[in-house]
Amino acid sequence: MTRTVRDCLAEAGPSFSFEFFPPKSADEDRLLWRAIRELEPLRPSFVSVTYGAGGSTRAYTIEITEKIASDTTLTPVAHLTAVGHSVADLRSIAGRLADAGVNNVLALRGDPPGDPEAEWVQHPEGLAYAADLVSLMRAHGDFCVGVAAFPNGHPRSPSLDSDTEQLVAKFRAGADYAITNMFFVADDYLRMRDRLAASGCDAPVVAGLMPITNLGMIRRSEQLTGAPFPAKLGARFAAVAHDPKSVRAMGIYETSKLAERLLEEGVPGIHFYTLNRSKATREVWANLALGARL
Repeated sequence: MTRTVRDCLAEAGPSFSFEFFPPKSADEDRLLWRAIRELEPLRPSFVSVTYGAGGSTRAYTIEITEKIASDTTLTPVAHLTAVGHSVADLRSIAGRLADAGVNNVLALRGDPPGDPEAEWVQHPEGLAYAADLVSLMRAHGDFCVGVAAFPNGHPRSPSLDSDTEQLVAKFRAGADYAITNMFFVADDYLRMRDRLAASGCDAPVVAGLMPITNLGMIRRSEQLTGAPFPAKLGARFAAVAHDPKSVRAMGIYETSKLAERLLEEGVPGIHFYTLNRSKATREVWANLALGARL
């Protein structure tokens, strides 16, 4: 049986993990596997593989997850979304993952295909909420199930209190842990943790971070999170916008500083969004003296 994220989070000290996405070309495929091989010696607690909008990369996500499980020493987590899938589809996927020995899943409702900001439409024979997907996965195999958390609230949530209720519902449905979407201000995470605690929930929430290495990534982060980039941090990047090397150096520095603060505050883990590149993540890793774990 593959080691679970639940096992990792139960160990002393914070977890450290990386996220990859299925490539769209042969060149991107080479970059992905180079990043995996370069990050493998850092002995991350686990790695995750994303799932395209509407399940557009379903088969490849499962294939990559299976290959990581069979060909590397890494513990893989397969993303799985409810959007675009019937319950029968999801049960079939659960069976394939179980057969491949992949027992770690990140259960997400998912964004509408084509336009993440479009109206979300439930599959006529599918599920309405991520909590429903958590329940299904727990009922159809010995899965360790993670879910998403949103320090600034999900873009579709009417309030932070409502967002907290949804996250608590996912834990009550059987989720073992959560991973946040990317954020850039430590207090946003800490306030979310306080809201969870006030709701009587002490489940582990891993912090998701992404080093900004070019200005285009700021806009990309806003598209992915649905939240505006922090104004004060944006101004610091704008001040060095004329020098790409300075932008990159600032991104590494700011992410390292954010991770240090979170670790001091007792975060259970740090999850790096790598964009299938390893260099920036390895630099932050070195800044945090994580090599002492090797």
